[in-house]
Amino acid sequence: MDPVLRAALLSWEWRVEVIVPLVTLAALYVSGWRRLRRRGARQATRWRLVSYLAGLFFLALSLLSPIDLLSQQLFFVHMIQHLLQIMIAPPLLLLANPLPVMLWGLPTDDLRRRVGGGLSTLLHRESGFRRGLRAATSPGVIWLFWVIVVVGWHDPEAYNAALRSRVLHDLEHILFFAAGMLFSWHVVGAGPRIHKQFGLIGRIAFVLSAIPPNMALGVFLAFADSTIYTYYDAVPRLWGISTVTDQRIGGVIMWVPGNMMYIIAALILVTRLMRQSDKSRARESAARESREVLTTPGLER
Repeated sequence: MDPVLRAALLSWEWRVEVIVPLVTLAALYVSGWRRLRRRGARQATRWRLVSYLAGLFFLALSLLSPIDLLSQQLFFVHMIQHLLQIMIAPPLLLLANPLPVMLWGLPTDDLRRRVGGGLSTLLHRESGFRRGLRAATSPGVIWLFWVIVVVGWHDPEAYNAALRSRVLHDLEHILFFAAGMLFSWHVVGAGPRIHKQFGLIGRIAFVLSAIPPNMALGVFLAFADSTIYTYYDAVPRLWGISTVTDQRIGGVIMWVPGNMMYIIAALILVTRLMRQSDKSRARESAARESREVLTTPGLER
């Protein structure tokens, strides 16, 4: 094996400030899931548990594995890291509908009542906090926030500054993850449900609205013929990959796999829409057949 690749693959960074929150979130969810499972709750399905743990795994992979180290050397690895944080981990976490499950994961009944009661007060239908949160997280605001975060951090000055500063780099990752979670929140419909629920057509349109800005940025990077992010000019080049080639590979990753995440989500929603339509037609057909039977001669009242 190439010695550089070997060294990179062995370079896991055990950051306590990352590991402790991830382990705590996993423990809360697993504990809550087990309690609900014992009570026979429909919420506690195996696929939700797998989805949640997979989301935490991909988040940990992006922050602790050699991906984080190699992102300092290769632009395309940095794009893979961002894809994990924005487009893969958030929907997997939210498909598990974590909030109610994690409340059940709190260690005592008293603590569960206090935390649950506090959330109920904050999110009560008439509370000012709920109205403010609903306005601040409306679909239009979240779409704009997502675009500003994703496109804004790819500004050359912001991008170079983030790679030179650990604090800025961590802030970048926090904002990417937050943007991904808020965007996916509207698509998945996980709790707390404080907005009027999107219909399936609305959610399909919302998912697809992420593609144009993401694709535009990816295409721009894929076809750029000069180095945009000059930070990479000053670091050793691995495996003979030039900065321009590296940049183009990263652009293609953002353009193709990045957009495929949203296309796949849209296709899943389209499938649900078609099933919903089939069920509606089946109900209408059954109702029509019932009416025909009741009006058959000999059956009228």
